[in-house]
Amino acid sequence: MFLSHDEKKRLTLRRTDAEHPLASYSKHAFELDGFEWPSVEHYYQAMKFGDADYVEKIRQAAHPKDAAKLGKSRWHKKRKDWDKVKVTVMTRGTYIKCRTHPEVAQMLMDSGELVITEVSQYDYFWGCGRDIKGTNAYGNLLMDIRDKLREEQE
Repeated sequence: MFLSHDEKKRLTLRRTDAEHPLASYSKHAFELDGFEWPSVEHYYQAMKFGDADYVEKIRQAAHPKDAAKLGKSRWHKKRKDWDKVKVTVMTRGTYIKCRTHPEVAQMLMDSGELVITEVSQYDYFWGCGRDIKGTNAYGNLLMDIRDKLREEQE
């Protein structure tokens, strides 16, 4: 946690930290669409593609970083609607992970009202970027899921 220039307390994390339960790289398996996914990152990267064999290759990747590397392939064609659905896909995978692993959901709810920030020096979409002015889409989706989990608990 750190204080930013706007003096808001923040919970900071990196999506790529496989040891952090809230990260997309964390190895918290879940079932979705009839398959078991080793991590949210595996699910997210696989959903970029329509080729069932390539999707399976990503799903079987040994580590989330391997799934991410496969997901960046220039040799396989991404879904045409990918930019429109990528946040929904990441949100869906993360929500199902939380519903599958109550301890992860509890950790998220225990973050209270903290602003959640995905710290990445280079990612200005999922993260905050070097200057903390990025979109922070990952942090925002975690806060949205936190709100949904609270609503469900009431």
